[in-house]
Amino acid sequence: MIELLQKFNINNIDSEKLDIALTHSSYANEHNTESYERLEFLGDAILEAIISDYFFTKYNYSEGKMSKLRASYVCEQALSYYSKNLGFISYIKIGNGISKVNNTIAADVFESILAVIYLSNGYNVSKKYIYDTIIPFIEDEKIFFGDYKSILQELVQTDKKSLEYVLIKESGPAHDKNFIVEVKVDGLIFGKGYGKSKKEAEQNAAYEAIKKQAKK
Repeated sequence: MIELLQKFNINNIDSEKLDIALTHSSYANEHNTESYERLEFLGDAILEAIISDYFFTKYNYSEGKMSKLRASYVCEQALSYYSKNLGFISYIKIGNGISKVNNTIAADVFESILAVIYLSNGYNVSKKYIYDTIIPFIEDEKIFFGDYKSILQELVQTDKKSLEYVLIKESGPAHDKNFIVEVKVDGLIFGKGYGKSKKEAEQNAAYEAIKKQAKK
């Protein structure tokens, strides 16, 4: 695991804390050890500070837009992607009752590892690590493939607004259905999606809404 961090010139790392950062509560309970939950709490705050500083320093965006953009790059879907992309998954320790590392655990571990980097090396090294691992995706304006509905839900929660998906049209024979869904935020249409299933149409509507919000 340490060799993965050495790729980012992070050589000074507390190996005991790193081991904790990779330990899910299910494994910790079975082996009477500590889980990553406390480290995740710290890592979440550090990540939010670094990404907030990036948007504040580089762009003259409104508070609302900065909040939306930050949420889209520190949401569970995004953090899980970073964790998998960096190769963390195979090092995570889970208990016997869990079949595999899910997106939530993967996202948590990304934050807990950031906390260990911070505790071992300080803020500046942590900032450089995030600039190496996350900022390139922001500059490429990447929207993470997967559960767009969850990403949109987190964006909406940032603004404390209501969110609903409305099926406006269903057509075609039973074996070849077509669906059109609108996603509404506080009653206003934010996106429209088409799909061969209602679920696909909802995801496409959420994707359109996210794209529109990112451009505001």
